[in-house]
Amino acid sequence: MTDRFSSLPSVRPMRSLVSLVAALSVGILGGLHLRQEGSQAQQGSTPPKVVTTILPITQFTRAVVGDRAEVTPLIPPQVGPHDFQARPEDVRLLAQADVLVINGLGMETFLEGLIANAANPRLRTIDSSEGIPTLQTEKPEHGHGHSHGHAHGHSHGHGHGHSHGHSHGKFNPHIWLDPRRAIQQVENIRDGLIAADPAGAEIYRANAAAFIEKLKALDEEIAARLAPFAGRSFVVFHDFAPYFAERYNLKAEFLVEIPEANPSPEDVRRVMETVRKSGLKTILVEPQVGDDNPFQILAKDLGVEVRIFDPIETAGPEGIEPEYYLTILRQNVDNLISAFEKETALVPLELPWLGQASLEQLLARGR
Repeated sequence: MTDRFSSLPSVRPMRSLVSLVAALSVGILGGLHLRQEGSQAQQGSTPPKVVTTILPITQFTRAVVGDRAEVTPLIPPQVGPHDFQARPEDVRLLAQADVLVINGLGMETFLEGLIANAANPRLRTIDSSEGIPTLQTEKPEHGHGHSHGHAHGHSHGHGHGHSHGHSHGKFNPHIWLDPRRAIQQVENIRDGLIAADPAGAEIYRANAAAFIEKLKALDEEIAARLAPFAGRSFVVFHDFAPYFAERYNLKAEFLVEIPEANPSPEDVRRVMETVRKSGLKTILVEPQVGDDNPFQILAKDLGVEVRIFDPIETAGPEGIEPEYYLTILRQNVDNLISAFEKETALVPLELPWLGQASLEQLLARGR
């Protein structure tokens, strides 16, 4: 008996084999579990769908995001925020988005209805103006004036809106035209994206730091170039320039409530008065005004030049790139310095040779 049973496999090796199979099974199941956890983690680090509003916000957001995620502008670059008309596809865009980056300060008055219609509970809004010192919008006297005064505790609601004629609410929203405030906007966008997408934090920090260095260099360059003209005034059509003017110790006269199309003779007289008081031989207009506006015609007759100061609200397709912001600000400074270097405008406050009939004939030539 003993010899017969001794030829069978040992019980101990059989137990070892069972243990080995069990260990392999645990290892395989454990590996599957780890792969599932890895897949879930990868899904959790999926780049967010980011939507932006106005052109400068698209530029700043693209600078921070880099290749981490796709940034989709809600407003096409060739359309200004005052002319934007929401479409059903815009509602769908917000319904599918994870992050919405806005300028704030009432610039995007159209958003409240869009967000409500999108009904997207996961949509996270980044207000780039959060905590940035603001300037109050003041109504001009006699068709021109300044914006003065800080307001550090501004509201971020959408109650302060624009009309189609570029009128603003309590706070002037054009903070991006001051590179120092633009840096704060970039920081706010960076921090908001990190909160929404922690997995991309290192990318957002590195990209933001690189662009902020460019903004600092730009600010130093502009400050050095405009230092010789401290205290000087320049004339623009609307009140988009007070932050730029404040940063570089200039004064921005703005011609609000003066239509760019079909102005009255009284409007033209106010333009002449403002130009005369400014001491410039140049009016700075937005690119959207065009070359056939009545003020262009008037300027030629009075020996006053019309140059461009671009508030960076519209552009071609290339305008969404971060570098576009740097390029346009440099071009604005070039035009501004050229205006300052002109001789003092000698436009008399009253022009006896330019009566009511002559004014209307002059205006008719520009129509």
